[in-house]
Amino acid sequence: MALRLLRGKDGRLTAYAPVTGGVARWTEDRPGGAEWTGPWLIEVSGRLAGLTVVQSPEGYAHLVGLRHRPGGAGEPARVDVVHATQFQTGRPLTAWHSLGTPHPRDARKAERTGPPAAAVDSSGALRVFVRNAGGGVSARRQDPKGTWERWTDWKGTHVLGGMSAAATADGRLELLAPAGKGAALRWYQPTPGAAPKRGEDVPADARPDSASMVESSPGTLTHYWRDARSGEVMAWRPDSPAPAPLGGATGTGPVAAVRAMVDGHDCTVLAHQDTAAGGLAVAAHPCEDEAAGVWWTPSGEQGAHTPALALDGQGRVVVAALALDGKLLVARQKTDERGLALQAWTRVGSG
Repeated sequence: MALRLLRGKDGRLTAYAPVTGGVARWTEDRPGGAEWTGPWLIEVSGRLAGLTVVQSPEGYAHLVGLRHRPGGAGEPARVDVVHATQFQTGRPLTAWHSLGTPHPRDARKAERTGPPAAAVDSSGALRVFVRNAGGGVSARRQDPKGTWERWTDWKGTHVLGGMSAAATADGRLELLAPAGKGAALRWYQPTPGAAPKRGEDVPADARPDSASMVESSPGTLTHYWRDARSGEVMAWRPDSPAPAPLGGATGTGPVAAVRAMVDGHDCTVLAHQDTAAGGLAVAAHPCEDEAAGVWWTPSGEQGAHTPALALDGQGRVVVAALALDGKLLVARQKTDERGLALQAWTRVGSG
């Protein structure tokens, strides 16, 4: 489960990571500053088997997880999707609210529910997506007033673990669900506020739990996944004739991505866990110009994992990751050197 890094309305960054007992949270003391407060534990009764954190246009952070709790003797585990909201940077969250699963009357089926993906559309509605027991996609919507609708079946088949959801700046939602038979299923909103519709299948033979996406130009999302055979990172947009290979075959898990200025150029910055380097690797290329080439550079201490990317209150790229001891590692973009150069890594909370 990946680390999440969000910038609040006040410009401060907050990092969220699933840990034993719940979710750990670290918060910048001031926008772009070196000091952080944390970790602060957001307790969860049970074990989170999946966590995603998404942000609304108002800056609200929505935490959505898949919770497992032990069942009785001979009974399956009790599984449900849970949700909590943080309305302001550094402030407490609401209580966790159970969203159940698409299988409220069948605990065995509920146990096969996949980890959630989520996104907020232009209306302010939060949508939560899971793989259901039948291998399709189920969704639940919270309207802008906070009322939850029932689970709905979005259909689909052979869905693997680790769907990816996001919304463009104008609030058009997209969902990518890696599936078997060399394809990924895609849903999208053709216009802000429109009903989501199923798009054509994407030619993606993707590894489970490797999908991610980023808005790479206004209104356009670029999707990423790892090729099931080579492990190489692939990039695709709806106007792409075919997925573009980006190297990184020695990496694992999803790539983190953010759009940022590098040397005055509009670029996509990527980071992932690199098993060959024993830590992290980062790369950058001109936005939507994968053919320009991508070179992965090892960065960070040995054992660093689950990287996240964001822009801080000063517009600099920030790379965050977890150390082997669970501490937060942070590095910021240097603005006085050519290329994507990072300042020295710091360990949050160490003296």
